[in-house]
Amino acid sequence: MTEDSTLEMGFLDHLEELRWRLIKMLASIVIIGMIAFSFIDDILALLLYPTTKLEDNLELQVLTVQGMFMIKWSLAFIAGIVGSIPVITYQLWKFVAPGLYLDEKKYAIPLVIFTFFSFMTGVVFAYTIIIPFSLEFFTSMGYGDVQNNYSINYYFSFMTWILVGSGLIFLLPVVSFFFSVIGLLTPPFMRHYRRHAIVSIMIISSFITPPDPVSMLVMATPLTILYELSILVSWFVHRNKDKAE
Repeated sequence: MTEDSTLEMGFLDHLEELRWRLIKMLASIVIIGMIAFSFIDDILALLLYPTTKLEDNLELQVLTVQGMFMIKWSLAFIAGIVGSIPVITYQLWKFVAPGLYLDEKKYAIPLVIFTFFSFMTGVVFAYTIIIPFSLEFFTSMGYGDVQNNYSINYYFSFMTWILVGSGLIFLLPVVSFFFSVIGLLTPPFMRHYRRHAIVSIMIISSFITPPDPVSMLVMATPLTILYELSILVSWFVHRNKDKAE
C-alpha cells in the first residue's frame, strides 16, 4: 500500500468518525427536542411570563392558521439544541482533541460543564435583565390610541434571538480556551487589544439592548468581565502547555 493510500484512508477514517459524531449530536437534539415538546406549554408560559410584568398592555396574536403549531415545534427544536450543548461540546472535543497533543480526558468533563454553565448563565442574564428592559422600552413607544398588538411569531423570534444570542456571547471564555489550545490566542495579545475589545463590546451591547445608556452598560459590564476571564483562561492554557514542554 502506498503512502498516499495510507493518508487517504486516514482522511476517510476521520470523515467516518465525524459522521458518527454528527449523528450522535443530531440524535441528542431530536430526543431532547421531543422531550421538550411534551413540556411545550410550560416553555410557552415561561417565555410569555415577562409580558405579564409590563406597565403597558401587550397583546399577542396568532396571524396564521398553522402559527402556534410551527411555534411549538420551533421552540422544541431550539430547546433540543440548548439541551444538547453538553453532548455537542463533548463530541466536538473528542473529535479535535487527539490532534492537539493534549490529554483529552483531563479537559473533556470540565469543558462540557463550563460550556453549558456559561451558556445558561447568559440565558438567565438575558431573561432576568435584558428582556424586561427591552420589552419595557419598546412597549413604552406607543402613540395615542395605537395598541401594542404584536404577532406572536415575532415575539418568540425576538425572545429566542435575545436568549440564544446572550448565551452564545457568554461562551467567550470557552472560545478563548479553544483558540488558546490551538495557539491562536495568547494572554499578551488579548491584553494588548483590551481597549479595542471594550469598544467592540460597547457596540455589540448597543445592538442587543434598547438604545439607552443604562441598558447598554448593563450588558457591557458582564461582557467586559467575561473578556478578563477569557484572558485568565488563555493564561491557564498556556501555563499548562509550558509545563508539558
